Amino acid sequence: MTGRNSSPKGRDQAHASAAPTFANGTEESDTILLTVFLRHDQSNNLDAVQTKLKASDWWDRFPPDGVEIVSWYVAMGFGQIVTLRTPPSRLAAINVELERSAWGVFRTECYPAYDFAPVREVIRKRVRAGGK
Repeated sequence: MTGRNSSPKGRDQAHASAAPTFANGTEESDTILLTVFLRHDQSNNLDAVQTKLKASDWWDRFPPDGVEIVSWYVAMGFGQIVTLRTPPSRLAAINVELERSAWGVFRTECYPAYDFAPVREVIRKRVRAGGK
């Protein structure tokens, strides 16, 4: 993946079929999902939040280059929930940008994840065939 917020969907089939296969029948991916919780600091009103985000160049710096925004939701009374698709090698850059731009505005929590849908399908087929 190259460039800011680029999509991995353009990868060629040779690359996708060359990925190692796990025992559960799914393929290894060159990216992970990272869910970032940006919890509102209710001691700041919206104007103060926007001022701090602008001063830290949040809108230009996050996410860093090479990281795709999968979704970005506002949850009323909570804050924002951002899901990123990233190569594991970009985790440090994401962390630095959160520390540099989000701290002091949001309380941050990060949770790496993976796409369970293909795993679920393998398990479903195995169970239907009498396995566990």
